[in-house]
Amino acid sequence: MLFPLYINHLYLFKIKEITLNISFFITLIVVLVIIVSFILLAYRSFIQRIIKEKNAQHEAEVQHQKNLALENIKAQEAERRRIAVMIHDDIGNRLNILSLWLNNLDTKGDELIKKNISGQMSSLIDSARSISHSLYPVNLESVGLVLYIEELIANLATRVNISLTVSPKFQKKDIFIEVQLYRIIQEFTTNVLKHSKATRIWIYIKDNQTSLGVVISDNGESFEYEAVKKGMGIKNIESRIKSMNAVHKWKNILEKGSRLIIKIPYNNETPN
Repeated sequence: MLFPLYINHLYLFKIKEITLNISFFITLIVVLVIIVSFILLAYRSFIQRIIKEKNAQHEAEVQHQKNLALENIKAQEAERRRIAVMIHDDIGNRLNILSLWLNNLDTKGDELIKKNISGQMSSLIDSARSISHSLYPVNLESVGLVLYIEELIANLATRVNISLTVSPKFQKKDIFIEVQLYRIIQEFTTNVLKHSKATRIWIYIKDNQTSLGVVISDNGESFEYEAVKKGMGIKNIESRIKSMNAVHKWKNILEKGSRLIIKIPYNNETPN
């Protein structure tokens, strides 16, 4: 009787020992899982913090580059404006006065000399005005963007057919924005005339609820963006777009035309 009882107790003891061992191993595994999970979470948090810091550093660098580009454009525009005003107001006025004086001059019947000098004077006045306008749109502040674009269209009427559509709700914008838009349109039309063999250009300007939309397109030969993106024309256009904190997209179809879409947010209208 004692031997079977001893066996039974021994069996129960072994089962209890095995159960304790299993419990210990389970507890150990749970603890290890918790420790590993904590380490993984800590590592993930560390990596996310590093990524966040790098992103913040990158964004700060991008913003710094944007600010440098903006300051460079503003400095160029200020210098262009100074020279253009000087040509327009000083040299242009002096040439006009000289022209009036020449017309009142008694050349004692030598009309051919007077005619030649008068013709040269008119050419000089036109050249001074053209140089002034190419440097900076001097009268844009007074006449506004739309009328200035219409003047550009009239000047190019013999070379290309340009159509301008402006939404009825369009409001005058900050002068910096209007100058940049005029420059972009001017650069686009210049590139079209030089390279694309287009016969039509369309310009759409529309005030939306949160942004100003501008679309410029033509029916010329177009271009491969990757092949010309480093050219001065494209660079000038895109640097001016960036200076307005705007976004843009090129839609080009070879042999059918190019389209530039620009979206300028109102909350960033006046760069600091």
